[in-house]
Amino acid sequence: MATPIEKFSDFKINKQLLNAVEDLGYDQPTPIQQKAIPLILAGHDLLGIAQTGTGKTAAFVLPILMKAKYAQGTEPRVLILAPTRELVMQIEENIRELGKYTDLRYVSLYGGLGPKTQIEILEAGVDIIISTTGRFLDLYRKGKIPVKAIRTMVLDEADKMMDMGFLHQIKSILEIIPTKRQNLLFSATFHEKVEKLSEEFLEFPEKVEIAPQATTTDTIEQSLYMVPNFKTKVNVLMHLLEDEQAFNRVIVFVKTRKVAESLFKYLVRKLPEDQVKVIHANKGQNTRINSMEAFKEGNVRLLVATDVAARGLDVSMVSHVINFDVPLIYEDYVHRVGRTGRANHAGTAITFVNDAEAYHLGQIEQLIRMKIPVVEIPEAVVIEKTPFDEQQLILREIDDQKKKLDPDFKGAFHEKKAREFTPSKKNARGTDPNSQKNNRRGNTKRGKPIKGGQSPTGRKIKRSK
Repeated sequence: MATPIEKFSDFKINKQLLNAVEDLGYDQPTPIQQKAIPLILAGHDLLGIAQTGTGKTAAFVLPILMKAKYAQGTEPRVLILAPTRELVMQIEENIRELGKYTDLRYVSLYGGLGPKTQIEILEAGVDIIISTTGRFLDLYRKGKIPVKAIRTMVLDEADKMMDMGFLHQIKSILEIIPTKRQNLLFSATFHEKVEKLSEEFLEFPEKVEIAPQATTTDTIEQSLYMVPNFKTKVNVLMHLLEDEQAFNRVIVFVKTRKVAESLFKYLVRKLPEDQVKVIHANKGQNTRINSMEAFKEGNVRLLVATDVAARGLDVSMVSHVINFDVPLIYEDYVHRVGRTGRANHAGTAITFVNDAEAYHLGQIEQLIRMKIPVVEIPEAVVIEKTPFDEQQLILREIDDQKKKLDPDFKGAFHEKKAREFTPSKKNARGTDPNSQKNNRRGNTKRGKPIKGGQSPTGRKIKRSK
């Protein structure tokens, strides 16, 4: 029976790494570190399934630094691939902190910046490359990356790589690096595409799974509000943010860059401007880096973000994650809420759900194997009337969802159109008032939901007293 690992010195890693671990204040290894580090040090290929925020990055960085030992030659010996530049930067920070007492050289490669500085570092000689797949291939094709010495390869956040369509790029990289190497694959979920990739990428791997696939950590308290429209979502958000002591470091996730900008512009009018930052794909790289650093250092209270930041932001004291929009890639829910409750700290995840998002909520609840508790909207929050255009969009989305479930479903709009052209029901303007009335179902009147708060999907909009 193996001796239980209770402290980092039990891994028999060198003194330089132990000193760095001590400087960071790590008391004992997390479960993923306890299981993965000995296997990696022993040279096994590894398939690691672990939730975000469980110490997964250090689980492969520590043994890689131990095996690399010291700077050698000019050609890289370790290649770590990640799906986004933010995650590349996070891994680089881990290597910088844990390897600060070694002379190991490393470089981060990602787009959004000119490659000149990255090429200069490569030409000077590096031991470890951390890179996105696209930038690695770009520089390799320019003859700037020698690959013959690579003996360890890591795929981090493999599920996100599959979701983002990077399989072809990964296969291209596998064709150009040496076949004799140690392979490590880490993922928060283990869906079909990741399983297929693991079969092609790993040789006789050891599998380490810390929690059931696609679950959220026990340190995260989850809840949701059934909210009828965008304006009411804003009202609920502003009400929550009134509690500055509790909501002291908050990430608000939205689904598009347009929503991110709209919400950010509203928030900076209501809150001190230096308390709010926004990051999305249209923001320049330096702006995104500066915003994330300000948030991590505690200088910014509120960060509005698209899913570009869902896996690349490692902040241990995020008090709340608020899903302003429900993610359409259901695994992203796990990664979003994993920005809080990290390193065994307690955290809270709150989700706003409108009628069209209720279907996606159900899919997420199936994925994480739990029902997220519904919280009543507080009495102080004004429930706005849903604008006609927004209501039409919601109804169309609900129709589309029903058509996916039932191909014979013709849709509510088909039925309304048929009634609209019944001459006896037209008014003087040639429109059907009953049809317009039906289109306003789910709207609110005088601050209260119609029909006792019953939404078209059957979810109730509740108020707390």
